[in-house]
Amino acid sequence: MESYRKTGIIVGLLFIIATVTAILTIVFLGSTLEIPLDFTVISANEFPVVISVVFWLILAVSVMGIGAMMYPILKKYHGGLAMSYVVLRLTESVLIIIASISILSLLTLSQDYVAGTLDISFYQPLGSLLLALQNWSFDIGTLIFLGLGGLPLYYTLYQLKLVPRSLSLWGLIGASCVLLYGLLSLFGSADSMIVNLLALPIAVQEMVFAVWIIFKGFNQMETKSKSV
Repeated sequence: MESYRKTGIIVGLLFIIATVTAILTIVFLGSTLEIPLDFTVISANEFPVVISVVFWLILAVSVMGIGAMMYPILKKYHGGLAMSYVVLRLTESVLIIIASISILSLLTLSQDYVAGTLDISFYQPLGSLLLALQNWSFDIGTLIFLGLGGLPLYYTLYQLKLVPRSLSLWGLIGASCVLLYGLLSLFGSADSMIVNLLALPIAVQEMVFAVWIIFKGFNQMETKSKSV
């Protein structure tokens, strides 16, 4: 179906945009938000901080777009799984937006510090709180909810055979690994190189998946809905 072909191209591009913007954010932020916070440095780096937030907002929109575009296809197999995917991706997007607002608030706090607006004793506690909110929001969104969202997506794609089943299985494994990574991060166990490697399978798989559906599209198969 022609609509599936267009959906494949759009979703593939959105996956690539999401990955690229996430990487660019890291590049632009650099060591600006390293602890202990240096409010003078943060204030002086207003442009890269704002650009990073713009990239995160693009990431959030891309994530929402993927969920919305995939829903009509996924619901052909199971309406409940399709809706759960949309909700999980929407939640991921909201958490990224919260992280973005936290960074902007930290920038404002840094500018107030340079201007000497507040008592100096307030800055480090407030800055640490905003940084923690940013870190937890982004990590939970891009690790835990990314992993949770990948499970219904790739399980449904596996059942529908819309892409090679090996690619769907790879996605299921990658989603499980990044979910484990996110859960370990909640307990402060995500700093080792071995644990960080848990994010690698889904990162590579998403790019392979994106390129596949852009150039190959989804397999044309009619499948009866399992649930509405």
